[in-house]
Amino acid sequence: MSEDLSLRSLLRASALAPNEAKILMAYILEKHYQLPRSALLSHDDLGLNSQALDEWKRFESKRLQGEPIAYLVGKKGFYNIELSVAPGVLIPRPETELLVEIGLREIKRLQGSASVLDLGTGSGAIALAVAHSAPHVLVTAADHSAEALAIAKTNTILLGLETQVQLIEGNWYEALSDENRFDIILSNPPYINSQDPHLKQGDLRFEPISALTDHAGGLSCLKTIIDGAKDHLNLNGLIAVEHGFDQSDAVLDLMKSVGLCDIQTHLDLAGHRRVASGRNSGG
Repeated sequence: MSEDLSLRSLLRASALAPNEAKILMAYILEKHYQLPRSALLSHDDLGLNSQALDEWKRFESKRLQGEPIAYLVGKKGFYNIELSVAPGVLIPRPETELLVEIGLREIKRLQGSASVLDLGTGSGAIALAVAHSAPHVLVTAADHSAEALAIAKTNTILLGLETQVQLIEGNWYEALSDENRFDIILSNPPYINSQDPHLKQGDLRFEPISALTDHAGGLSCLKTIIDGAKDHLNLNGLIAVEHGFDQSDAVLDLMKSVGLCDIQTHLDLAGHRRVASGRNSGG
């Protein structure tokens, strides 16, 4: 009796979590058969050809070893856009969408006219999500990694946002001149303590270490960004930074120490204090 290679049989036999198996199989159906995700139900008796089957087995094996699904399929959804991702960039997380929402609220307050800086842009997630949702806003996106900027450029082109988003290479503010000032600065910098055991677990094992940790206690990049904020914010301009769930008090203190005002903390969907924001009072 020949082996049953139908979608239904392969998914049932898979050692992957059902939702993960379906994501990977849906990608294979789209790539090899130009079929939508709904085909997992409507065509569940479809037998995979040898090429598709080899890719399925490769995906299944790599995922069982812990490789992130986003890297396997080369894309990740984030705040109403889809981004190309690869091991050279951090995989965008739902928690980071909070930064986009804060930025868009500020743009609305400014009646749609604003200049935005995204520091440590990686795949371009924050910058491109803001630009996509606010078509009249100009966004500057900086990163020290040429590899990350290449991926961000690909995403910028795929989303048709080349006229809105400028990509620059440099470490935090280094790519900017002293005259560059913005209405909004957004950043999701490396903030995991270098000794945190989570760095050796799950998806984090496969992501670029420099995008996850500052190789120190977790606050050095946040301090650099906050220390330089007033030099690159317009009067009453807003800075918002993502941080660890247990770093809120320390980040708020950093903002107070440099004279930012209207300092606030913002909760993510899990109820954790995830983002801190402040304004340049000009003092």
